[in-house]
Amino acid sequence: MAYLFDPGELHEIAKLAVGKRPLASLLGSVEEALKSRFPKHITCDNPWVFNNAGGAMGQMKLLHCSLSEYLILFGTPIGTEGHSGRYSTEVYDYVLEGEMWCYHAGEFHRTEYKPGDVAYLGPDKAKGYAVPNFVFMLEYARGAIPTMLPFGLADTLFSTRDRVTMGRTLWQYGKLAVKELLQGKI
Repeated sequence: MAYLFDPGELHEIAKLAVGKRPLASLLGSVEEALKSRFPKHITCDNPWVFNNAGGAMGQMKLLHCSLSEYLILFGTPIGTEGHSGRYSTEVYDYVLEGEMWCYHAGEFHRTEYKPGDVAYLGPDKAKGYAVPNFVFMLEYARGAIPTMLPFGLADTLFSTRDRVTMGRTLWQYGKLAVKELLQGKI
């Protein structure tokens, strides 16, 4: 399958934003760089929505969603921890600000990711992760994105029962995915 986004190029875009202040300027610079590079495929006007998945809570801003890729800003100003989920997709987390700790089953020491680093989750892999204080990241996933939705929405549906967040998430994802289909991108 041909993908629109290159993980290495996204890492370079993320690294150029690291260190910018205030945080809103840093996040805005990532959005602007992506919009400049992919003008027909990046949407910057979606609002932030809560995200509860794998026991962790954060917020996300959907920038690109299709059936084969998504690109979001994700973060929390207060910390969280949980399970990554296990998918047939690849997931890249580019740390922009803050810190994320990860471990895989059988590991006895955490791996720490700081601004400028990228955490990779391969197909059919899972990990535990923690944000000890706060983090904001650019997250990119590629593969069969609809197969990720049950994990991404289960806590919202069955635990928090936050139908407002559920509706906003499905509406934004659906709107962006249809936009991409109309442009011929799966």
